[in-house]
Amino acid sequence: MRRLSPREVRRFMERMGVSVEPLSEVVEVVFKTPSKNLLIKNPQVSVIKMAGQTMYQVVGDLIEEVGASETKQLTIPEEDVQLVAAQAGVSIESARKALEATKGDLAKAILMLKGGLNRC
Repeated sequence: MRRLSPREVRRFMERMGVSVEPLSEVVEVVFKTPSKNLLIKNPQVSVIKMAGQTMYQVVGDLIEEVGASETKQLTIPEEDVQLVAAQAGVSIESARKALEATKGDLAKAILMLKGGLNRC
């Protein structure tokens, strides 16, 4: 079987109703899964349209594999901030900073503010 040239492949795809267009200026692509996130920097992305569907083809090297929990923004409930502030006898701002430093751990934040735990 003979090889097809890129020109022949492009013509064949056009006859089949397939269009491929490069998506320019893509800086990075992130695939998010429940257990991890995959980061691909400087990828080559192509948009493929066929039979009413759009597909994206990403070509590049895996740069980073990060656990999904590491990329989530920490959200601290206001009730937790107020509880830590009341228990430690400090301002709301200090309580919020302590909770952020301890990644939301109430007990560690209270101990840290009372001086019973080394600063994180």
